[in-house]
Amino acid sequence: MAKQNGKHQDSALAQNRKARHDYAVEETYEAGIALTGTEIKSVRDRRVNIKDGYVQIRNGEAIMMNVHISPFAEGNRFNVDPLRNRKLLLHKKEIKKLGEATTTKGVTIIPLKMYLKHGFAKVLIGVAHGKREYDKRQDIKKREQQRQIDRVMKHY
Repeated sequence: MAKQNGKHQDSALAQNRKARHDYAVEETYEAGIALTGTEIKSVRDRRVNIKDGYVQIRNGEAIMMNVHISPFAEGNRFNVDPLRNRKLLLHKKEIKKLGEATTTKGVTIIPLKMYLKHGFAKVLIGVAHGKREYDKRQDIKKREQQRQIDRVMKHY
């Protein structure tokens, strides 16, 4: 970890780059993840894929599903299923709020980024709804216009 102005700057171990392209993220939450010993070693080796992951609220618990954490090379019998469901560590108020948000049609909870913070694995999850094709084109158009404005302003 790099240090910047006396504070630790945590780098992302895994990112869902397509998430902000495919979804409009409304809110984000930071959650801890309940992992086994060999899983945290694989996470530290950056052997994580959160691209297809999502979060469900079941029985008052937030469960992260379809996130692939590769088995640790020296883990032998202690390795677990790479695609197993993992419990997210959130406050009850946050879980209740997430549960209420997902009752709306078209709203889902997706992992955006996984990182280490003070030695603990954290995941940034977002409450999002899917974008339509014209929304994506509109975002690309806005981004291109902003780049062009920045180029012109740079010369003045």
